[in-house]
Amino acid sequence: MDVPGGGGDGIHLAAFGNRPPPSATDGRPVSGGGFDGGVGYHNYGDGNSLASGRSQAGLVGYDTLDAPPHYDFYANTEAWGRRRRFRPSLFQLHRDPEDSSPPPVYEETVPDVLEEKDDAAQEDEEKAGPPSEPVRFGWVQGVMIRCMLNIWGVILYLRLPWITSQAGIGLTWVIVILSSCITGITGLSASAIATNGKVKGGGTYFLISRSLGPELGGPIGLIFAFANAVAVAMHTVGFAETVQSLMHESEAVMVDAINDIRIIGVITVTCLLAISLAGMEWESKAQVVFFFVIMVSFVNYIVGTILPATPEKQAKGFFSYRADIFAANFVPDWRGADGSFFGMFSIFFPSATGILAGANISGDLKDPMMAIPKGTLLAIFWTTISYLIISATIGACVVRDASGLLNDTVAGSSGNGSSCVGLACTYGWDFSGCVTNNSCIYGIGNHYQSMSMVSGFGPLVTAGIFGATLSSALACLVSAPKVFQCLCKDNLYPLIGFFGKGSGKNDEPLRGYLLTYIIAVCFILIAELNTIAPIISNFFLCSYALINFSCFNASATNSPGWRPSFRYYNKWVALLGAVASVVIMFLLTWWAAIVALGVVVYLLGYALYKKPAVNWGSSVQAGSYNMALSTSLGLNHIEDHVKNYRPQCLVLTGTPCSRPALVDFTYTLTKELSLMLCGHVISGELSPSTVGVARSDSHVTWLNQRKVKAFYKGVVAPSLRAGVHMLLQGAGLGRIRPNVLMMGFKRDWRRVAPQDVHDYIEILHDSFDLQYGVCVLRIKEELDLSPCPPLSHVNSGFDGEPENMNTSSSEVPSVTTSDQVTVTTEPQPSTVFQSKQGKKTIDVYWLSDDGGLTLLLPYLLTRRKRWSGCKVRVFVGGDGNTEEQQKEEVLALIKKFRLGFHDVHVLPDINGKPQPEHVRQFENMLDPFREEADLKEASGPTAGSDPTRPWIITDQCLERNRAKSLRQVRLNEILKDYSRDAALIVITMPIGRRSVCPSALYLAWLDFLSHDLSPPVLMVRGNQESVLTFYCQ
Repeated sequence: MDVPGGGGDGIHLAAFGNRPPPSATDGRPVSGGGFDGGVGYHNYGDGNSLASGRSQAGLVGYDTLDAPPHYDFYANTEAWGRRRRFRPSLFQLHRDPEDSSPPPVYEETVPDVLEEKDDAAQEDEEKAGPPSEPVRFGWVQGVMIRCMLNIWGVILYLRLPWITSQAGIGLTWVIVILSSCITGITGLSASAIATNGKVKGGGTYFLISRSLGPELGGPIGLIFAFANAVAVAMHTVGFAETVQSLMHESEAVMVDAINDIRIIGVITVTCLLAISLAGMEWESKAQVVFFFVIMVSFVNYIVGTILPATPEKQAKGFFSYRADIFAANFVPDWRGADGSFFGMFSIFFPSATGILAGANISGDLKDPMMAIPKGTLLAIFWTTISYLIISATIGACVVRDASGLLNDTVAGSSGNGSSCVGLACTYGWDFSGCVTNNSCIYGIGNHYQSMSMVSGFGPLVTAGIFGATLSSALACLVSAPKVFQCLCKDNLYPLIGFFGKGSGKNDEPLRGYLLTYIIAVCFILIAELNTIAPIISNFFLCSYALINFSCFNASATNSPGWRPSFRYYNKWVALLGAVASVVIMFLLTWWAAIVALGVVVYLLGYALYKKPAVNWGSSVQAGSYNMALSTSLGLNHIEDHVKNYRPQCLVLTGTPCSRPALVDFTYTLTKELSLMLCGHVISGELSPSTVGVARSDSHVTWLNQRKVKAFYKGVVAPSLRAGVHMLLQGAGLGRIRPNVLMMGFKRDWRRVAPQDVHDYIEILHDSFDLQYGVCVLRIKEELDLSPCPPLSHVNSGFDGEPENMNTSSSEVPSVTTSDQVTVTTEPQPSTVFQSKQGKKTIDVYWLSDDGGLTLLLPYLLTRRKRWSGCKVRVFVGGDGNTEEQQKEEVLALIKKFRLGFHDVHVLPDINGKPQPEHVRQFENMLDPFREEADLKEASGPTAGSDPTRPWIITDQCLERNRAKSLRQVRLNEILKDYSRDAALIVITMPIGRRSVCPSALYLAWLDFLSHDLSPPVLMVRGNQESVLTFYCQ
């Protein structure tokens, strides 16, 4: 179809898609692509096929592939009943409609599974109807009630009155408020994290791992799931102990006290498992029942405090509301070994935990981003209010000590009240005897069941204890498998993937439920969890600390992706919450804190070692970027100093896998020391295919597989020289930029086009112009191992065959447009630089002073384990008459550099004449590039090199550079005499003057200097600036 465009040109939409819109073929309406569904843009999965409908919303008046904003463009899920829309790619909008080349590899493409279904399959889906919706909960039932039930527990009923007696009402309120501040800050942090994107299942683990990354999220997810599993046992044993106590009062015993607890506990947890397996809907209904029971027990308690006290209750210390009792109980009265503020705090704080019960079932919430903040914070608020009210009311009604004996009245005492001690005396009761003997069994300082005694009907408080313990156990029984399932699906740890499988419409982790049940039963059979409970609290506090740190870290990194819709948080408050959580861990139980942190550190070390292949955009990644950026910018304020010089290498590898020897040798110099950047020039026109190949991640993947820590940069340029010029000027960041160009020697220079020879030499000249040091490596074997799968054909490199040079874009084959380029898993090739060099020598020919780079590189090699056994020999040119003097001078200079080189040799015969046969061999090498006879006559006797053919060697140029040419021939003879058994030869590279020395002649110098040698040869030329110093400043 041709659509009229500007100027009457036709735009062929058929080039972008070969299928008509569905509405044109089957008559069914197609939902639109704009905000109101007015325009349809459909991608059918081939990465190219698009159907464009007439815009009725934002794009009116012309046909276009451009699409207005739509939800589908940002979602990664598909709604039932309509095809998912895909945003047209930049390639599809930008390319020539007549161009049939495939899209580049960096283009986002549509998975094959989302291709358009045929009509029959679509009709079958419509007949089947929409999939059944899983049960989802709102913020009240799903989060607030669940969190409140998990926060309320046996401490509320059995320990809060006793803590009020010890700390007094005033300090008890401080303890409650301080605990609530910690949990409240954590709730704010969790709310911020939960509203910074769509939250899925996994609760606490999901929040931490997606914020701090898998390294910290994995350990916390594992120990948090385990802590919840053990907490099931702890709450169940608390329930079993209460039942066993009631049985004991009724003189009913099954076996004995311990075994009765075990039997009751196993039966109870089995019933809770049955409720969980019945589905989240039944579990939620059970939680509502428990919540109703607890609320009734609270009302029953409040009513009991208002009712007049009976003589039986008065004997146990209850006198209804009295101002003097409130005043006496307002101040602390520390008793026993735990009688201190932090002792009471450590006992109370576990009752404030449980705030993450709602977040742990985030996958079962209708709107987690709204439900988690609202439900969690309200749960913290209401439970805090309940703790404050109960501590104040119980402290205003009940005295600390009472005997419980009806005869202990003032009227019945022998002293007629003259010796009566305590507030009870004012109300006609004398408990002086038991107070003096410390034998009182009632009062809030002695009787744990004071709330039951005060209440209007005692059994209702017992029912509240049952509801609190069972609801907490049930919440933990549900939370542990949900968190563990998400962890298993992420495959961060081995041998746990089996438990990640879900069942049913809610994706229930049945296997996780059974594992949690087994763990809970094991700990229930112990029937004594006094040593387990502290470490559970510490595991929870670890989670709180990391949630707060996650919020702080995400805020501090200033990542653009940190945009929580919940705004009521502060990064410094979150950091305070993280620090306070760690401090409280040690205040509760120091050894349990060490155990918890030790487990976290161990699992963290495992995750760091394995490096999970996941990328969740964590704040740690953002922090690493910020740190690297800040450090790089900070270097701009520091002037370069010779003491801090590091050879930062730009390596012309082409595709790195095509020249592994060059990669290995350079990495030996730069490993954990300096920058290594692999440059890849793709010769040809700029096109999606060439750009896609240049940006391919396969090269970095190959470097990672070879364990080479280096950067990679690919560029597309009209020629090799132009591309290298781009790299020389544009590579690096600030002061972290290359200063040494490392390249391979061009062995095939006599077989390729003369322009390629000239370009190669001009790269050396360009490097010198840009103040680079230059290193050229030549080995006996081929440096270029092309073809290198999958993309080596596009490299125009060195040491290659002619057909590999100057590859144009038309020669680039089709590149698959998958999201990730497939990387071959072939074995890595081995090179001479990967093996241990033994006791050989590194021979350094320091013939010209280039600033010291020729000496520095061998020194860096000797610091590596593979080269540490090699002895460095330094050769310098000299005169036979002053040989010893020159040797002493060079030794003294090297000693000042502190390089550790002690073997210096002076070459008195370096300026001797080379063998005639070697000279003839050199001249024969130049023959293909000599000026022809007829051109000699035309050019005249004074003409120089031809500027249109700078590689041509004229007689004048040859004669002008004759001395240098003979010197290279002579040096080759010396290398063969002295260094035939060396591990490496490092020699100062000669420099040929631009426009004075033809490019072919200069390359001939380098070739003859290093040819026919067994050891690798590294020709080095610094930029004539010092890289060594013997000064300390």
